[in-house]
Amino acid sequence: MSETQLFRAVILHTPRNPFLSAGALEAFPDGGLLVADGRIAAVGDYQTLSAAHPKVVSRDWRGAYLLPGFVDAHVHFPQVRVIGALGSSLLDWLQKYALPEEARMADTGYARIIAAEFLRGLASHGTTTALVFGAHFEAATTALFEAAQASGLRIRSGFVMSDRMLIPELHQTPDAAYRASTELIRHFHGKGRLSYAVTPRFALSTSEAMLEACRALMRENPGVGFQTHMNENVQEVTEVLKLFPGAADYLSVYERFELAGTKSVFAHNVQASDGELVRLASAGSAVAHCPCSNGALGSGVFRMRRHLAAGVRFALGTDVGAGTGFGMFKEGLQAYLFQRMCPDGLPLNSAHLLYLATKAGAEALGLAGETGDLTAGKSADFVLVRPPKASALEAVLTHAEDPGRALAALFTMAGSESIQEVRVGGDVVYTPEMGVQGLA
Repeated sequence: MSETQLFRAVILHTPRNPFLSAGALEAFPDGGLLVADGRIAAVGDYQTLSAAHPKVVSRDWRGAYLLPGFVDAHVHFPQVRVIGALGSSLLDWLQKYALPEEARMADTGYARIIAAEFLRGLASHGTTTALVFGAHFEAATTALFEAAQASGLRIRSGFVMSDRMLIPELHQTPDAAYRASTELIRHFHGKGRLSYAVTPRFALSTSEAMLEACRALMRENPGVGFQTHMNENVQEVTEVLKLFPGAADYLSVYERFELAGTKSVFAHNVQASDGELVRLASAGSAVAHCPCSNGALGSGVFRMRRHLAAGVRFALGTDVGAGTGFGMFKEGLQAYLFQRMCPDGLPLNSAHLLYLATKAGAEALGLAGETGDLTAGKSADFVLVRPPKASALEAVLTHAEDPGRALAALFTMAGSESIQEVRVGGDVVYTPEMGVQGLA
């Protein structure tokens, strides 16, 4: 986008961390966002910006809310069609639902269809950046990267590496996984808005040789990220410690192979010990908190207060398809509700939820200099939220007494029906009428 534009709406973002700073929510009830060459030039009061830039084309979105694009810190591309398979715990759910569907990704044509459905799911819910588990097949992961490039979304993903404890169709040798990952890194890492993450599924399904291949990939490609699962389920943790009898805990398995660092994002971490939290903080690693998935699978409650006290960074992930959909509004609401019910829960407000759904995710991915809030200099990644006419949400927002209250209503009530437009780098990547750009 080369044209300079001024967007007028209620503008809300969290340029500061509300867990550490009072007044972290920055709100402009009659706000203006000045965008030039795909980047944010200024944010503030509309009248002030309009007076300073009288010749700039203005878009009048009064009555709507302009937020930073959501950042999903953990989501699975091949699991779109198993959303809503309730009634199982993690390992049973994998065997009955997720793994058979993921085996279908061997059909590259099918994988392309799922990639388009997946990216539509992200964009239609206002997600502009996501850390994505790819497929266990190189061609299917290629299909995801190609579709992501066409969509304009900011996607980090990787080939899923496993050589045991799943179903045979999803296993690879460490050498084959290393070669596939290397090729995908060469073709897609750093291309446009794409980046790569080395992606062992979890220690339960990766031998020492496979984890050694992950270490080699990280050493040889210092710019890539790392993602995996950890401490999600009590049975999973028990089985991992049986497979790695010398390990003191789950995290130590990854530490042994130098896989816990500043570029690492560990999904779930519900069952973490105090020692693991201390070491995660020391390593600078981040955790993707997936409350809908944790509830749906009965995995447990994320101990947010303990993570915060230890200094561990965390953000929100939808975890499709063990999660209940692509909505980051819903994920934020569930995070709030779980903390309300947890005996040592951390009281959250709407600023916390917006931060966890936006800037915290950007920080976890090492992208906070590029996206996550609406400060000048960052990419113009944002979502326009407008409640449906005559809806309960519209009534609540019309009578909200302050911006924080309005934001709380959005997290409580808004879904994809309220997403009017999504932009990345100033480019329109989604509207309800257009769908996702670049995807049939």
